[in-house]
Amino acid sequence: MSSRSENSQSTNLPCSAGIGLRSLHHHDFKQSRPSIDWIEVHTENFLGGGPVVDLLFDLRRDYQISLHGVGLSLGSADGLNGEHLKRIADLVHRLEPSVVSEHVSWSITGGVYFNDLIPVPYEAEALQIMADNIQRFQDALGRSILVENPSTYLSYRHSDMSEPDFLRALCEKSGCQLLLDVNNVYVSSENHEFDASGYLASVSELPIGEIHLSGHHARQIGNRTIRIDDHGSPVLESVWSLYRQALESIGPRPTLIEWDSALPELHVLLEEAAKAQRLLDNAIA
Repeated sequence: MSSRSENSQSTNLPCSAGIGLRSLHHHDFKQSRPSIDWIEVHTENFLGGGPVVDLLFDLRRDYQISLHGVGLSLGSADGLNGEHLKRIADLVHRLEPSVVSEHVSWSITGGVYFNDLIPVPYEAEALQIMADNIQRFQDALGRSILVENPSTYLSYRHSDMSEPDFLRALCEKSGCQLLLDVNNVYVSSENHEFDASGYLASVSELPIGEIHLSGHHARQIGNRTIRIDDHGSPVLESVWSLYRQALESIGPRPTLIEWDSALPELHVLLEEAAKAQRLLDNAIA
């Protein structure tokens, strides 16, 4: 068996297309069980109690579950919030999801919480901070995690390595895997004018356990067009094209349709997942 196949299986997700489950569609999942192999939820939405958590545990009997965190702030120099970490670990130990993931970003400093996923500089100190935080997270869970490459709109002057090189070093130092967000690659490549295909080639040998696809929009600021990663529309054809390239260079991986704003009816997400599934099937054949 090739190392790529082993990497795909290590997430325990089926190599098929899933969708992100958001509150608008909870009723649909309560009333029926849509034909999909797996679903992803945002971890922080399920750290309390009540009906929403009961629904998640009920769905766990019929679907593989991916927990995707947005609030642990793995890049914070202050370290991880111990209470937040404990609550996530408790949920993971009770739910036993197929995969746990977070972001290559930070959002907390000095006790101040920002409602954003802020990129980190790609240099040695930030690398060590993030690797240490990931290791602490993994130790609390008793398992490895996936980390997602960011969408970026600015770059740091003191970054002295490329994003793929930073991700490679992060995986090597911490033992984590990569959640490859293809839309984020496209958005960042357009904003910073680098070659998205070259990026894919640079990360193709990393331990990639999952792929994300989502929509974005273009905003005109002065004489410049900025791509904004808002997860609020169908996947653009340019991103589908990059996904096809990813499947060719990396191989089939569990693939999520991520949609977080301007949510459509459930059948729209399922149609997007069906399109991803057809491309996955072609790549597997």
